[in-house]
Amino acid sequence: MRIGIDLGGTKIEGIVLSDDGSEVTRRRVATPPGTYDDILLAIGDLVAGLEHAAGASCTVGVGTPGAISPATGLIKNANSTRLIGHQLDKDLERLLQRPVRLANDANCFAVSEATDGAAAGAGIVFGVIIGTGVGGGLVLDGRPVTGAHAIAGEWGHNPLPLAYDDERPGPACYCGRHGCIETWLSGPALSRQHEALTGCRLDAHAIALAADAGTDAVCVQLIERYCHRLARGLATVINLLDPDVIVLGGGLSGIAALYRRVPALWTRFIFSEPAHVRTRLLPPRHGDSSGVRGAAWLWPRT
Repeated sequence: MRIGIDLGGTKIEGIVLSDDGSEVTRRRVATPPGTYDDILLAIGDLVAGLEHAAGASCTVGVGTPGAISPATGLIKNANSTRLIGHQLDKDLERLLQRPVRLANDANCFAVSEATDGAAAGAGIVFGVIIGTGVGGGLVLDGRPVTGAHAIAGEWGHNPLPLAYDDERPGPACYCGRHGCIETWLSGPALSRQHEALTGCRLDAHAIALAADAGTDAVCVQLIERYCHRLARGLATVINLLDPDVIVLGGGLSGIAALYRRVPALWTRFIFSEPAHVRTRLLPPRHGDSSGVRGAAWLWPRT
């Protein structure tokens, strides 16, 4: 059996999966507000509790914000800043007295959906996170691709492709640039766009509901523009990676219009015959559980 740990800013979730992918047990604890060492101890206690409930010693995979720098071996790019600059994988291995596999949380999402989720059996899978931020993970033949700088799949910090005049230079991004895909397609970005047009701020979920009901012309317009921007962004991903399946995750992945409109729009931007684009755009099978399940599947079936 295998344990997956999803290390978040406010909670740490753990799961035990059997070889057939069935859930044996699951637990969730609050992320301690103290030091880095407190986080290590919380993960250690969670693993011990999961193994006690499962009645077996398990492999351990961990999904984390940020990534391990190939240059230093230390965590970088994590919004949970207490992790930055630490050898999280090695520290956990010393604590748990076993090998630990660690990956970015977006990669874990992609691994989950490629293993026994919406993209099961597909050779090339791109997992997209559209929520508070915009991220992604790439899986080839069931295994995550990390890359030379541990940033494979981070499409959200590229410029919005084929930008129109009114999209340049684009909003400022925390990474120091302007017009990143994340500044257009995140949930907060969609809310800001609504506020700019109406003076009223709605969250992305409310905008999507109003657009789906057809009761608010501004919301209908915003979701259509969102679909167009997402189509341009994902068409570039298809041109580069040619995935069999793209799976959407995160808070905005529940917008039903995306699965209808984006594939209809992206054909004009893909470097292939428009009538024969085979990449499928799918919602996640495991929803919010994909991250923790993907962490467990960092130890694949043997």
